[in-house]
Amino acid sequence: MTQPSTPAADAGPAPPPAPAHDPWRAFSGGAARGPLAEVLALDDFQRLAARRLPRAIYGYVAGAAETNSSLDDNRRAFAEWGFVPRVLANVSQRDLGTELFGRRYAAPFGIAPMGIAALSAYRGDELMASAAARAGIPYVLSGSSLTPMEKVIAAGPGSWFQAYLPGQPERIDALLDRVERAGFETLVITADVPVAGNRENNIRAGFSTPLRPSLRLAWDGFTHPCWTLGTLLRTLADGMPHFENSFAERGAPVISRNVERDFSKRDHFDWSHIARIRRRWRGPLVVKGLVSPQDAALARQHGADGIVLSNHGGRQLDGAVSALRTLPAVMEVAGDMAVMMDGGIRRGSDVLKALALGARFVWVGRPFNFAAAVAGEAGVAHAIQLLSAEVDRNLAMLGVTRPGQLSRDFLMPRGPLPV
Repeated sequence: MTQPSTPAADAGPAPPPAPAHDPWRAFSGGAARGPLAEVLALDDFQRLAARRLPRAIYGYVAGAAETNSSLDDNRRAFAEWGFVPRVLANVSQRDLGTELFGRRYAAPFGIAPMGIAALSAYRGDELMASAAARAGIPYVLSGSSLTPMEKVIAAGPGSWFQAYLPGQPERIDALLDRVERAGFETLVITADVPVAGNRENNIRAGFSTPLRPSLRLAWDGFTHPCWTLGTLLRTLADGMPHFENSFAERGAPVISRNVERDFSKRDHFDWSHIARIRRRWRGPLVVKGLVSPQDAALARQHGADGIVLSNHGGRQLDGAVSALRTLPAVMEVAGDMAVMMDGGIRRGSDVLKALALGARFVWVGRPFNFAAAVAGEAGVAHAIQLLSAEVDRNLAMLGVTRPGQLSRDFLMPRGPLPV
């Protein structure tokens, strides 16, 4: 039985303990009031966000590539596993705490990087970072964000930074220097965007980066006044947002008729650049966006401290396999690397299935973006609380008290057994 290890001496103060979860609350009715009273699960945020956000913004967040086959398979993969719970185990003393890279977090999940979150909610990057820090879980700032990284880490100390990098050493070095000066300790390199995915949904929804002024876009804002007044106009009052963190220097404005974003040289990026980054980056280094066991072995060979198995939420190669499906094979070659995953996680049961298959940690993206859009930082805090409560409740019903006690013994494939 695995016990959580003691945090490293230099890991800083421990996060606040997770709030007590009352698994019997549903028998007495909900406790939330106001706009969050009807939000009982993460999927509820998406339904509300679809009404609040303009079609272009909602389509960008919710959509994936081409036929959405990878997006759909991310959910289907979880449904193909059933639990085998144990009973009469005395689960009265439960602890969701999870150690990762010498830090102890209050739960085994964090908020995944999401670009352009400041268009879903006013100061969206900052409020998600703040909510995560208060809850004692990690937040990863996207390199495609609209808020300077220095502001985000001030709002959420301990946040991680995720980068999309070109195959240009001088630009890589300049960005890493800035990331280090800002105070980020953990660097995540996303590896699955050598070229842009075929996101037809963006075109159908009227979304582009930068956004192009048009009558359609104006009408979209006019018919969604809560978003226009509460997010867009407040954001513009602070000045036109730019892509602040793609490189060391400021990038393109988010709204422009003729300026183009700089995606140059991403198709030149390869493992030699990872090795070079490893030699100069002193903190934990994570490679995100792989599903192949062979690539997991290469990440380990090139010095990565961790990997995030991911098909980019179905937003890149349509038809790419779900991270959950390759997780068992990756565990065979991962050695002592921290194996994490994302894609399709919507319930506490999903978190626990991933952990039982070997993942040390999981990441959740879209639901927290929608939570921010619906109710700002309070919405994100509520989403964290909902998912934490589900993880806690399901741990108890599985007959264990800590995430580290889970194993493949608690799962069985659904459907006919192999002969």
